[in-house]
Amino acid sequence: MIATSNLELRFGSRKLFEDVNIKFTPGNCYGLIGANGAGKSTFIKILTGDVEPTHGEVIIGPKMRMSVLKQDHFAYEENTVLDVVLMGHEELYSIKKEQEMLYSKPDATQEDFDRAGELTDRIEELNGWSAETDAEILLNGLGVSPEHHYKLMSELTEGLKVKVLLAQALFGNPDILLLDEPTNGLDLKAVKWLEDFLMDFEATVIVVSHDRHFLNKVCTHIADIDYGKIKMYVGNYDFWYESNQLMQTLINNKNKKLDQKRQELQDFIARFSANASKSKQATSRKKQLEKLKLEDMQVSNRKYPFIEFKPDRDAGNNLLKVEGLTKAINGVTVFENLTFTINTGDKVVLLGRDDIAKTTLLQVLAGELEPDAGTYTWGVTTSQAYFPKDNSEYFTNPELDLVEWLKPYSDDEHDAYVRGFLGRMLFSGEEATKRCTVLSGGEKVRCMLSKMMLAKANVLLFDNPTDHLDLESITSLNKSLIKFNGTVIFTAHDHEFIQTISNRIIELTPKGIIDKQMEFDEYIDNEEIQAKLAEMYGESK
Repeated sequence: MIATSNLELRFGSRKLFEDVNIKFTPGNCYGLIGANGAGKSTFIKILTGDVEPTHGEVIIGPKMRMSVLKQDHFAYEENTVLDVVLMGHEELYSIKKEQEMLYSKPDATQEDFDRAGELTDRIEELNGWSAETDAEILLNGLGVSPEHHYKLMSELTEGLKVKVLLAQALFGNPDILLLDEPTNGLDLKAVKWLEDFLMDFEATVIVVSHDRHFLNKVCTHIADIDYGKIKMYVGNYDFWYESNQLMQTLINNKNKKLDQKRQELQDFIARFSANASKSKQATSRKKQLEKLKLEDMQVSNRKYPFIEFKPDRDAGNNLLKVEGLTKAINGVTVFENLTFTINTGDKVVLLGRDDIAKTTLLQVLAGELEPDAGTYTWGVTTSQAYFPKDNSEYFTNPELDLVEWLKPYSDDEHDAYVRGFLGRMLFSGEEATKRCTVLSGGEKVRCMLSKMMLAKANVLLFDNPTDHLDLESITSLNKSLIKFNGTVIFTAHDHEFIQTISNRIIELTPKGIIDKQMEFDEYIDNEEIQAKLAEMYGESK
């Protein structure tokens, strides 16, 4: 158990948290959500003791061990991978190292042997004899193969380091597990393994994530940070979101069919409780949901940007033809001899383990780069709008506020129109006068989306648009692309985003492409396709 009592945190005159009294209990997984800047990561740091609250305290049950996902990927460069994982249980690691040192002393005394014996007893109490085996199981599950286990961390790629630090956090069955964005940098297979691990994990888990699919799979509760308070809700993210939207409708229409809306919400709660996740906590979760009362659901003050893409004309049948496309970056071929056709209305997700290959393909199709060989031909009725992975070059002029920044992309350059457009994207009042060089990552993305909406294109090219966005903006963008009646070609790491938008999958592999007209979940569950992919990536199934 971990709880807070009358917690408050101030930064000068700004109050981040006030009077937070909340309890996290064993056997549950809590999704900590909130808009960017609401204080999710700061709250995690308060729980770990890295940030001291202005008032109040954190209460942890006696003899409970807390484990935290480390964010510094370069903290263990001179340690072996296996040692880094074992360090996740600090006491066990230090005991085993001390015992190794005592046994290796050439002039060991009887006192040394007595001490080693005491350490043996403690290792037994901590179930430490299987430590290396347990660490290897975690590493293998996350996709860190045995050939890497005794390498130095400095020898690993960034992606493997992320997995090792996650294995470190999970090691040793901690009583309290705190995970800040644990799916960042993970491939789909590793995310699936982590979901399964957490659904069977019986301790207390608190997780911050922008991955809605992940939150839906693992969470039994949602802890919502809103206006300095943290409110607890039973259920996963979808349940929190849908019930919150229904409550908002209920309040907004309190004089219009009030009873009908009330019954709609009550039916929704009952329906959700009958379809709880198949985790070990499903039975208790269902009981909690059945006890839920209408007045327990409170409306969030969170704001969602208004995102809508409206093409000024429909595209014809001849949309895009790619033939023999080849491109090298810095002398390294990233894709070769690509040939495919995109049809009007296709919503294509580009998959593949090489992010550079996907980004480069989008840059070529957007006209940002020239191919080394081959051709691509857009239909004469098409118009394209492009969202780059790196948008920094668009925000370099310190003289421009957001109104002046957006004007060149708008047919109507009147201040009132541009300000109104920015207001829909949550840049209202003084926010619209910010200099474009001081924007956060999420604010830059919202500006780029505004630019794309004003283009009124019938083909949208997106390279990881959900990076840097909060859950509210991701949800709004997701809904807008489902609704969009044009063609979309995009990359993403967000499972829910891919599943709900795409109707076609093109995966770039070292040995060509796999091109399938199907849903994402069907694609990753298809054994024949996955066997073919394993062959094309040069690995066993």
